[in-house]
Amino acid sequence: MTRKSFSTDWFAVRSNSVSTWNRICGIMVHMHFKWPVVMCALAATASAASNVKVVEEIVAKVNGDIITRTDLERSRQQIESDLRQKGVAGPAHEKALKEGDRDSLRNQIDQLLLVQKGKDLNINVDTEVTKQIGKMQLESKITDPDKFHDFIREQTGMPFEDFRAQIRNSILTQRVIGQEVASRLNIPHSEVEKYYEEHKKEFVREEQVFLREILISTEGKTPDQVGAAEKKAKELVARARKGEKFGEMARQYSDAQTAQNYGELPAYKRGQLRKEIEDIVFKQPKGYVTDPVRMTNGFEILKVEERYEAGQAPLAEVESEITERLYMPRMEPKVREFLTKLREDAFLEIRTGYEDSGAAPGKDTAWKDPAHLKPETTTKEEVAARKHRKRLLWLVPIPGTAKSSKVETAKQKPAETAPATAGSADRPSAAAPQAAAPATATPPNR
Repeated sequence: MTRKSFSTDWFAVRSNSVSTWNRICGIMVHMHFKWPVVMCALAATASAASNVKVVEEIVAKVNGDIITRTDLERSRQQIESDLRQKGVAGPAHEKALKEGDRDSLRNQIDQLLLVQKGKDLNINVDTEVTKQIGKMQLESKITDPDKFHDFIREQTGMPFEDFRAQIRNSILTQRVIGQEVASRLNIPHSEVEKYYEEHKKEFVREEQVFLREILISTEGKTPDQVGAAEKKAKELVARARKGEKFGEMARQYSDAQTAQNYGELPAYKRGQLRKEIEDIVFKQPKGYVTDPVRMTNGFEILKVEERYEAGQAPLAEVESEITERLYMPRMEPKVREFLTKLREDAFLEIRTGYEDSGAAPGKDTAWKDPAHLKPETTTKEEVAARKHRKRLLWLVPIPGTAKSSKVETAKQKPAETAPATAGSADRPSAAAPQAAAPATATPPNR
């Protein structure tokens, strides 16, 4: 999301009438008319003011960044798009949209505060951003950078630079939450054990296997191309068994529709898979990668992501699942607490008519319109009424003397008042008249 300076609160465009007035004024100046110049200037200003059209509005100021009405509108459009993709309609659609509108400004402020905190912590995510953009370009199979930028603009409706900034901010906020919140939240093992004992029935399993796949297609290929496809499949198996991430490989190389979902397949029970595949995956442990299996449409590679034996699952097998169940309900309030603290420490102003649903209690976020701020002034009477403090005065050294004299200016007590012949802070001593006046040469009488 591209940010704008908030030296002004409104962005406006003016009509072409201003330029017309400028041309008329230019002619009159050239003809040496004087009073019409002033009239033209005033008229041009009035014309411009009457034709100002607001094209953007700042909704909130967050430290050195701003949130505009366009940002909120774009967020609403994204929510509507997500709801359409999920097939949400009717009352559920209206309810979700209303909740999204309510929290839209809060979410925008949250992200800005987290991004700013990430910069304060010197967290660098450039490498992760470059990798993610690279993966997207690889998947799109568009090698030309300019064409890829155009592709991103068509898909997202925003310039590539804004899209990249959005990815960067997303990764940065995740890193900040992980470092400042998640890393400090621990679930004791005793709580995991307690949860397991209280919910044992939930961990009674049917025999199931969870798989990922990579398919190297052979459809419409010649015998030589089929041989090349088999070779490629074997190379991928070798790479996966050496520890390369299977899901990433599936997304990059698989010809199956599941490639976009990192090759993930649904859970299978016995009898739901082909016999030759079932005999392999139901006997192998978690993490096993099969050899390429010849299918009618290509070579299939499978990885066992998880396998459940029938019966009560042991604690060791479900410990990570229980930890996640306990972790998420505690994580959200901790993140909210962290964001509230960031709000308390932030410069934050919100325009009237908009609401931050995550506002920090007691935090003044009232909008300060610069046009309505009054300058602080001081009257002559206030200045005269102020008590003046006397200062030490240093005399200019008297020519011909080795030391300069210093006049005491501290207020003396009545009992210590100096005689009239001595120098005082208000009147120079009669014995040293040069000390009170600048040393200047008196010109000789003419």
